[in-house]
This record gives sequence, C-alpha cells and structure tokens, in this order.
Amino acid sequence: MALDKATVAHIATLARIRLSEGELEPLANELSHILLWVEQLNEVDTDGVEPLASVAATGLPMRDDIVADGGCRGSILGNAPKTARGFFVVPKVVE
Repeated sequence: MALDKATVAHIATLARIRLSEGELEPLANELSHILLWVEQLNEVDTDGVEPLASVAATGLPMRDDIVADGGCRGSILGNAPKTARGFFVVPKVVE
C-alpha cells in the first residue's frame, strides 16, 4: 500500500503534527515501507498457534531470597574519603 503526500498530510492533520512540504514526500515513502512490512506479516503461517491473551499466565522463575552482607565492606569503604568503625563519615548537615 503506497501513501501519497496528500494522505500523509491528512494523517498529520489528524495527529496534529505540523509538517512542511519538504517533509511530506520522505515521510510518505517511509510510511509506505512500514505498511509493506506489516502486509508481509499476513504471509506468516499462524495455523495452530493460539492467540496470546496475557503473559501473566506463565510465571517467572524466582530465586530464593537470601540475606547476605555482600562480603565486600572493605572494598566499598575503600572508596570513601573518610571512615570510622566500618561506616562512612560525612559532614553534619543538620544543626
């Protein structure tokens, strides 16, 4: 299905998109290629494929939630400019 400049201008008006005259021809060409690609989807054999109503019917695999400290406190605190007793030291901001 090929779109002409008048059709693209009408679509742009309906979508409330302002297009210049120079933008209409490239956009018509691009939209025509998109519609051709959609038409190619009609050629796909979908016999025996059930329609998908929702992806929620299948559950995602879950892992056990295990609480751990990460085991890398030293390397994390090594990035801090100042630390004390295993914590970050920051300037007082509330008086």
